[in-house]
Amino acid sequence: MKRVLTAVLILCLVATMATSAGAVSLQVDGITQNTDVFLYNGTTYVPLRATAQVLSNSAKVTWENGRAVIRCSGLTLTARPGDLYIDANGRKLFIKDGVRLVNGTTLIPVRVLAKAMGASVSWDAYAQKAILTSGQSTITSGDNYYDSDSLYWLSRIINAESSGEPLLGKIAVGNVILNRVASTDYPNTVHDVVFDDRYGVQFTPVSNKTIYNTPTEESILAAKLCLDGASVVGNSLFFLNPALATSTWITRNCTYVATIGNHQFYA
Repeated sequence: MKRVLTAVLILCLVATMATSAGAVSLQVDGITQNTDVFLYNGTTYVPLRATAQVLSNSAKVTWENGRAVIRCSGLTLTARPGDLYIDANGRKLFIKDGVRLVNGTTLIPVRVLAKAMGASVSWDAYAQKAILTSGQSTITSGDNYYDSDSLYWLSRIINAESSGEPLLGKIAVGNVILNRVASTDYPNTVHDVVFDDRYGVQFTPVSNKTIYNTPTEESILAAKLCLDGASVVGNSLFFLNPALATSTWITRNCTYVATIGNHQFYA
């Protein structure tokens, strides 16, 4: 029964994306591409192989260990159907609805591919067309992009607060930390937000020392996704587990945003 339901869901997804295909097109460096271009939940998905090879004549695409792999000058990109991200030169780029596989073709959002390959993208609403223009360089490597101190502490607070949560729940906790960094009401570094004690200890892992535990690979992944712009809970500044919370201040004074896993998020 479970296999039958899964098959039905996949067929429904393919039908939904195929229905949208006629209304959306892609133009790459002046050349219109209409094959395997889909609109899904408001996001334009494009075929990874075909689009990459138009953007870069040197692009070589292979299938390795269940992943599509693109190699071209200055870029190694991997995309596995079902994952909520791609890896581009060690950077983790978020895809809210995941990498998709339709009729044997790997599809990713056009803006994510543009970011990886250093291209620019715009949207012609009248023509329902995404317009891609190739750039001069590919995405900066993760080694050069991620601030080591921010990654160190963000991955640890994510791990300590949400080790049992799904990836989206881990991203959400990371969002709260980075939203505080960006807010004038909180310190301006990840470390200082995590250890902020102006109004008492903000995060239990600081007091019980689990903040120092080695983070899991998924917690590190979530931290990188957050640092590269992944956002799932908007401008949330607070989160709590309602089954464990001993204070009602957040629920009484803040605006509810979402529930992911065991946590509720508030702005």
